[in-house]
Amino acid sequence: MRIAKADVFPIAIPFTDGSAKTGLMPGKWTHLQIALLRLETDDGIVGWGDGFSYVCFKTTVSAIKEMVLPLVVGAEIDDIPAFNKSLQQKLHLHGRYGISIFAISAVDIALWDIAAKEKGVSVATLLGGRTREEVPAYSSLVRYGEPDLVRKYAEKSVDEGYDAVKLHEITLPNIEAGRAGVGEGIKMVTDVNCNWSADDAAELMPHMKRLGLYWVEEPLFPPDSEAALSALEQEYGVPIASGENACTSVEFARTIPAITYTQPSVTKVGGISEMAAICDMAAEAGKVIMPHCPYFGPGFWASAQIMAAKQNTEMFEMLYIEAEAWLDPTIPLPKNGMVQVPDKPGLGLEPDPDVLKRYAA
Repeated sequence: MRIAKADVFPIAIPFTDGSAKTGLMPGKWTHLQIALLRLETDDGIVGWGDGFSYVCFKTTVSAIKEMVLPLVVGAEIDDIPAFNKSLQQKLHLHGRYGISIFAISAVDIALWDIAAKEKGVSVATLLGGRTREEVPAYSSLVRYGEPDLVRKYAEKSVDEGYDAVKLHEITLPNIEAGRAGVGEGIKMVTDVNCNWSADDAAELMPHMKRLGLYWVEEPLFPPDSEAALSALEQEYGVPIASGENACTSVEFARTIPAITYTQPSVTKVGGISEMAAICDMAAEAGKVIMPHCPYFGPGFWASAQIMAAKQNTEMFEMLYIEAEAWLDPTIPLPKNGMVQVPDKPGLGLEPDPDVLKRYAA
């Protein structure tokens, strides 16, 4: 394929979630921010991608436009993973990870969308074959910080058919409220977002064992200290999950053997090429991938396609919010805790032009 055109659409869609909208981002989190990329080949085939952009979406958009697209437009691309590696090498002076890789992720996802459309198959098929048509999802709640709200939305999730619920709570009363809300027999986890000190973890991990958590996510800072995370898992007997903030398969080579659940994020890790490689690396180690994917741009569809192809992926993360609009109105939102994976050519995504216009940032 030869890339003839590229456009970037910064999108911001308001959402509600029942919380005070604080605690997860530097300020109040009120909009789904999407750094949406459109690539077009000289044959007129269009591919869509996005790079991680919550709060940092203006920066990600700039990185796509100024750093990456000059290397993409006009390029002849026959091997997407190899092209991805070449972008990483050419941009390494701007930082091996973070914003640079977010921008590369957007390009990589769009290229896979194009490549699958060229062959008239879904991305899952192009990755080696669809092993399933639907994938189980869990409800990923925002941080409420109040036991009554935690219990309310945990219970609501179960009533809607989810058999697994993620909290983003960091205090024992709120985590206990989550367990009271979901009841026994439902998988429950909490994402600490690196908020516990070593002393906090020593105090709280026995309670996580008592409450039967399926995993504890990123309990410590830094989240990529595989030795510290492995020691915590071994000492307290509660599975640890981490990886949403790591970039490229290089980083995951260290953490995959150390903990139970690895969590690559397709819009952060380097796109579909890197995420597929991480899934394969984990499969060789006999480990399960728990994709991090609280997104509603092409990253949502890309995560579903990867999960349809890779059997060692377990649950799709569904951020528990109500958006004012969806980028593509046909988005396969979970029903009874399951996501139907589109079997159209490419990702299965077709952004609504009216949504692009209305929510242009």
